[in-house]
Amino acid sequence: MNAPPQPAVTKRRPDRRFYTVMAAAIIATVFAGFAPTFYLRGMFETKPLAPLLIVHGILFTSWILLFLVQVRLVAAKRTDIHRKLGIAASLLAAVMPVVGFLAAINSAKHGFSPPHGPPPLVFLLIPLSDMVVFPILVGLGLYFRQRSDIHKRLMLLATLAILTPAIARIPFMRPFGLPAFLGTTDLFIIACLVYDRVRNGRLHPAFLWGGLFIIAMQPAKILFAGTPLWHSIATWLTR
Repeated sequence: MNAPPQPAVTKRRPDRRFYTVMAAAIIATVFAGFAPTFYLRGMFETKPLAPLLIVHGILFTSWILLFLVQVRLVAAKRTDIHRKLGIAASLLAAVMPVVGFLAAINSAKHGFSPPHGPPPLVFLLIPLSDMVVFPILVGLGLYFRQRSDIHKRLMLLATLAILTPAIARIPFMRPFGLPAFLGTTDLFIIACLVYDRVRNGRLHPAFLWGGLFIIAMQPAKILFAGTPLWHSIATWLTR
């Protein structure tokens, strides 16, 4: 006799767990990276943080937390609330790249680069390029919002695309430098690809091409960051 088909809810349950675990891992990574300079700044720093960086931190933290909330709403079958919050998420995603762009330039002006990282003007391209990758993935995710299989994967990848700055600030990661920061981000993406392959027997195109897009951008921006053209652009942006 043929086994009865599994209910759809049973098939979806591992996905819900996976996305919840990934959202929790992202939150833990962001907190570990930014605790000394933002979340627990009063315990480590006495110098006040610039208002622009405070706004930047609030916006990006809101996105990370909202991602977890959205995942749990879908798991709880509250897609009605999920859709309403999606409007707020789309507005937030539109503002984040602008503030992120300004915050990155402000940090470069003050000579910021992660420990063992490249010079500030070279490093500047990393967060600026993230502010290009993020809205592209979010925009595609919103475009395919009626296709949940595509939508949820692109939203997860968009969130992973802005994770590198947090990884770069984790104390035990600092000695390893930029390749390790980017490589750790890639590990999150690889985890998505492995899960998809094992769970569904194939790689979903959204995970495959979206993940390759993020990974391919990494060597491209490193190479471009060392060119005289980028140095001229970065100098103009930070003067």
